[in-house]
Amino acid sequence: MLTDSHIHLYSKDFDNDLNTVLDQAKKNKINRFLLPNIDSTSLPKLLSLCEKYTNLHPMIGLHPCSVKENYLSEIELLYHNIKQHNFVAIGEVGIDLYWDKSFFEQQKHAFKLQINFGEKHNLPIIIHSRNSFNDVFKIIHDEKSSQMTGIFHCFSGTYEEAKKIIDLGFYLGIGGVLTFKNSDLKNILKKINLKHIVLETDAPYLAPHPFRGKRNEPKFLTIIANQIAEIKNTTLEDVAQITNDNINKIFFNEL
Repeated sequence: MLTDSHIHLYSKDFDNDLNTVLDQAKKNKINRFLLPNIDSTSLPKLLSLCEKYTNLHPMIGLHPCSVKENYLSEIELLYHNIKQHNFVAIGEVGIDLYWDKSFFEQQKHAFKLQINFGEKHNLPIIIHSRNSFNDVFKIIHDEKSSQMTGIFHCFSGTYEEAKKIIDLGFYLGIGGVLTFKNSDLKNILKKINLKHIVLETDAPYLAPHPFRGKRNEPKFLTIIANQIAEIKNTTLEDVAQITNDNINKIFFNEL
């Protein structure tokens, strides 16, 4: 069985067929899902789904693209009841300089605040770092304790960046980008031990080839897992075992 470490099942894209989507995932041996939050508007639905389905696990965080003028009140609204729910991580948080650079300073401050929440509550950090790796890496390097871990979600960087992440004690989130024709991830993963990666879809976004451009679904995680097995010259069972062990270490404190 596989774990999808990053999926937005509360997205409106799944409103009409969520049960079917989950049934198809189960048939494809995906049985555990970790849900990153976006902002205060997404949290109620996220929590409702996690209460309804026991194999869904919630995260808490303010996405960098949701960091606007009111980011401090948003963070306060999100985190004031953090102890009332069984959150497994802080996420997704970080810096995004692809869509809008006008709130760069606020994104940095929000990121630092949320890293500190992770430290305080002993939760891993799930990092969004689009067009911002150097800025994100410096902040997480400077702010985190030696015990903190987490995932660089949707990793699509260089081998040198992957090494920095691993040396920091963090993991690489590998998803549909691996299957894109213009991606160098295949060559990078040849050099990286499976003990440093986790699987993710980021559904409904970033569907793998040959479904690129369509709605991503959790059942497509098998495409990513099979490609990793091929790259590493191993079995799907081995990929599932090792990546699940990594998930258990990161989120559920199982050594």
